Amino acid sequence: MNKLIDILNFSTEYLTKKNISNPRLNAEKIISEVLGLDRIMLYVHFERPINTQEKEKIKSFLKKISMDNHSKNLEKKETLNSEIFLNTQSNKKFKEQNSFIFNESIEYLKKYDIKNAKLEVELIFSHILKINRMLLSLNFNKKISKENLDKIKILLKKRAKEKIPIQYLLGFEEFYGYKFIVNKNVLIPRPETELLVEECINLLKDITEPKILDIGCGSGAISITLAKELPNSKVIGIDISKEALIVAEENCILNNCENLKFIKSNIFENIKYKSFDLIVSNPPYIPNYEYKELQPEVKLHEPKLALVAENNGYYFYDKISSEARTHLKNGGLLAFEMGYNQSEKIKSFLKRDKYKNIKIKNDYNNIPRMIFAKKGEI
Repeated sequence: MNKLIDILNFSTEYLTKKNISNPRLNAEKIISEVLGLDRIMLYVHFERPINTQEKEKIKSFLKKISMDNHSKNLEKKETLNSEIFLNTQSNKKFKEQNSFIFNESIEYLKKYDIKNAKLEVELIFSHILKINRMLLSLNFNKKISKENLDKIKILLKKRAKEKIPIQYLLGFEEFYGYKFIVNKNVLIPRPETELLVEECINLLKDITEPKILDIGCGSGAISITLAKELPNSKVIGIDISKEALIVAEENCILNNCENLKFIKSNIFENIKYKSFDLIVSNPPYIPNYEYKELQPEVKLHEPKLALVAENNGYYFYDKISSEARTHLKNGGLLAFEMGYNQSEKIKSFLKRDKYKNIKIKNDYNNIPRMIFAKKGEI
């Protein structure tokens, strides 16, 4: 599987050969669009693996932008008649108006301290206008209807004043190259969790038909991604929230996932199977005393049930560690995502419960974010 830096270099070289101006910049824009990252953040994620579906999307955009460039060159060769000239003048007027509205929208979000204002305005415009974000500027020479302008204004106000996360406004988020429906009933999938999934895939790739349990599945991001990337696996996703499970089921259908089922269960309460190859969880881990310090987008809109845990944030790690042994096969794996300062305490739970080969992995910012352990015989 190629890394981000490999794909970026390939894309830049491809666009250079096609005589696209600013090939590196355009390559960065394409890849940031596909991965759902701000362009600047690409440089933090150079080692991030790019899966097959993401590569295909990138290739599609590369072909599209080269074809559009070819069409533009052909148009330039045509003789301008009076009708074309009038259309050009009209298009220029729309382009100026739309660019003004676009830039004013960015300034509006900045005024309300929205960090990635330009990116989020691009996402809102492309969502309402049903135009790919990479092609927005190419379509600014067309009139935006009053109806669509009103829709854009509504989303901008909700983002700025109510601090509703952009993912909830759009109704979806990208995770590991797959599209996931998200709403107020589920947490928004985070890029760091992709690292947890990637490591789990690597650990299970040599097992013929791995059996996987995802505890606290929420939107189904972890469950569905593992099921798609490991097509011979059998995956169960569980959650205590019936509202979250409705979203997870919708995402299962959206991503055409057949080797997966969701069950309402309070941890292992309704799980009878005793021989999983992997139990994975990104459980609630924020202590109550830290909850009030969270960003407004998180505190006001994401479900508290999926964020906060008792016992200073350690409740689920303690309980899952002690009970998972009876549901794992010998040599089976237990994998957690965790908070920035929780690794040593969670490691102590795993040692207490006689797990072996305990390994801690860092996230993109070199912060301990994942912990893995293997069930050994007592």
